[in-house]
Amino acid sequence: MRIMGLDFGAKTVGVAICDPLGLTAQGIETITRKQENKLRQTLARIEELIEEYKVEKIVLGFPKHMNNDVGERAEKTLEFKEMLERRTGLLVELWDERLTTVSAERVLIETNVRRENRKQYIDKIAAVFILQGYLDSIGMRGV
Repeated sequence: MRIMGLDFGAKTVGVAICDPLGLTAQGIETITRKQENKLRQTLARIEELIEEYKVEKIVLGFPKHMNNDVGERAEKTLEFKEMLERRTGLLVELWDERLTTVSAERVLIETNVRRENRKQYIDKIAAVFILQGYLDSIGMRGV
């Protein structure tokens, strides 16, 4: 089963897809939009990727605060989750994404990506961390 991982941000959505065996996550792209509330093209692009990769499930990063509170960004993520479920008909599972962007930034620094170039990769890498965390958790349940 192919699973898609999404890192939903104010103006970007990082996208990752797992391999056919469901073992590893690979970054696919970062979808950008000019305004936060303009989601029609973003949803259309996600639908295209779902078709292209034969995705059967979506894992959406859920940005809780470190104290486990649900803030404004998490509320917007819940709204996006509902939109995704309506548009795609797929199950959208929320996954705690705390510190994924920090981890993605660290990887980019360690691989010597210049500061001005990091922005184009960070959301896609965060989506990989979200999806890989999910894949690892379901793999552990199966053992």
